Amino acid sequence: MTTFIDIATLADAAGNDHGAGWWIPFALIWAALIGTVIWLVVRTVRNRGRTGMERAREILAERYARGEISGEEYRERRDELG
Repeated sequence: MTTFIDIATLADAAGNDHGAGWWIPFALIWAALIGTVIWLVVRTVRNRGRTGMERAREILAERYARGEISGEEYRERRDELG
């Protein structure tokens, strides 16, 4: 004699109800993983088109903006970069 038992009945019988909040940590882990992948892709795409000279100019401008170098030094180095 063959009896048909559906999956819901088996799940109820096994006591597989872990509560309503079990999925929250897994959702956070997946969100962090997907966010990290998106961040890496965007960062790679942005950096792909720049040359070393462009990056050097950006660093020089950042140092000037932070006050690490004077205006005169900034202009000298910028002129050296071309």
